[in-house]
Amino acid sequence: MKTLTIFAITFLFLHSACTAQNKLLDKAKKTVKESILNPASAVPSNEEIISGLKEALSNGAKSSSDVASKLDGFNKNPMIFIPFPSDAQKMKKKLIDLGMQGKVTEFETSMNRAAEEAAKDAAPIFINAVKNMNVSDGMKILKGSDTAATQFLRENTYASLIETFKPTVKAAIEKVGVTKYWTPLANTYNKIPLVEKQNPDLDAYVTQLAAQGLFKLIRDEEAKIRKDPAMRMSELLKKVFGYADSQKK
Repeated sequence: MKTLTIFAITFLFLHSACTAQNKLLDKAKKTVKESILNPASAVPSNEEIISGLKEALSNGAKSSSDVASKLDGFNKNPMIFIPFPSDAQKMKKKLIDLGMQGKVTEFETSMNRAAEEAAKDAAPIFINAVKNMNVSDGMKILKGSDTAATQFLRENTYASLIETFKPTVKAAIEKVGVTKYWTPLANTYNKIPLVEKQNPDLDAYVTQLAAQGLFKLIRDEEAKIRKDPAMRMSELLKKVFGYADSQKK
């Protein structure tokens, strides 16, 4: 009887061990099968995550620059339209009251034309900033909001981008003749008694709003890549953002 009991216990132990081992094997087989059938679910390396984020932002920068540089890319897009300088709104209202709405519109259009012209050369500036970006916390960005990478790029490169972008915008302002539309408006307004003279730095104003507009477009491009698998045009993007999708389920 004692021998039988020991045999039974040994049998149960071996059976349990085999069952546990089989479960582990089944789980491993399932994981391998899922990785083969769905490579995007595989865990990307930190290098792949960084490369994927850079690729997504580079694609977003190029696409955004292409959209913004088209005729009316800024001028007819409410999200990035560059309005009359905010610190000169009293001037704008007074000029419209004087019957100069047409001239005001021409001036605003000229600023947006300058931004559209500058956007033609913006992509390399943004892409260079992306390439030099060191995403030490890549996993955090990947698992963050739909615009986390763009926000990280903006926070870490905005000041240097503005400096780099400034001469591009300045050249565009001169090319489309922004000051030609501004000068008669300013002269008319500044002749009105008791008003505060207006002479804003149009180069800085257009540069800042043009860069901000491009960041808004890049932000939307990043969101599209995160939300729509069809927007992930390379195997790297499919793997990196596919993994991000799996972590949110």
